[in-house]
Amino acid sequence: MTATRTLDDLKQGLAPSDRMPVVFLGHGSPMNAIEDTAYSRAWTELGRALPRPKAILVVSAHWMTRGTTLVDVSAMPKTIHDFYGFPDALFAQRYPAQGAPEMAREVVSLLASHHAEEDDTWGLDHGAWTVLKFLYPGADVPVFQVSIDMGRGLEHQLEIGRTLSELRDRGVLILGSGNVVHNLGAMKWGQGARPHDFALEFDTLFADRLEDRDLAALADRQGLGPLLRMAHPSVDHYMPALTIAGASDARDDLTFMTDAIDLASISMRSFVFHAR
Repeated sequence: MTATRTLDDLKQGLAPSDRMPVVFLGHGSPMNAIEDTAYSRAWTELGRALPRPKAILVVSAHWMTRGTTLVDVSAMPKTIHDFYGFPDALFAQRYPAQGAPEMAREVVSLLASHHAEEDDTWGLDHGAWTVLKFLYPGADVPVFQVSIDMGRGLEHQLEIGRTLSELRDRGVLILGSGNVVHNLGAMKWGQGARPHDFALEFDTLFADRLEDRDLAALADRQGLGPLLRMAHPSVDHYMPALTIAGASDARDDLTFMTDAIDLASISMRSFVFHAR
């Protein structure tokens, strides 16, 4: 596998293919949805480079379940404002895309061995709509979410990705949204806050192992040790990155996009696996 490093490389090298890419975006603060930032601009550019999917399956850090994997089968997913303390303009945001009930029910069957069940109460949380509004601003591609079973280990999330990967050949874009490093308790406010050493170390380790396709190392909680606990006091924001890694294979090239550490302890690293 050859790793390219920039969004410009992706725009030049995203070869036409019937096989959809898989994408992981570090979504960071919900404010990225209404502010002109380097991240929102990169998401806009990525949306222009990506092929148009038949549907989008989102695995967001903000839909956590335990003992089951839920799949949203609603026809019109609601926009969920699952945060507080932000400006009214953020709460006014809507992403009125249609759902994909038929495809979602197929995913329930596909994930039957992972205790998948239908759900029609969720919708699109801010891990989904804050990035989708830049990727597909017309909200004209059907979209649905799949939850993260927090009762299972990291390897389980890799396996979810492997199982979902067959959807790539059916025109489905699999999108993970979280953060490679996510420690809210260690954040430093203000422009130019120096990243914590642990954040830089874990972000680099993740990128190196991903490039080497050493996915087992990325899911080895014991091997990652205290560094994982510093980077992720809770692993909810890490899980979607593993889903996307699991949905890739040796036929893919890897493109890293943004890799900044925001607010000292939030990695905005994003990446795309795409067919050669």
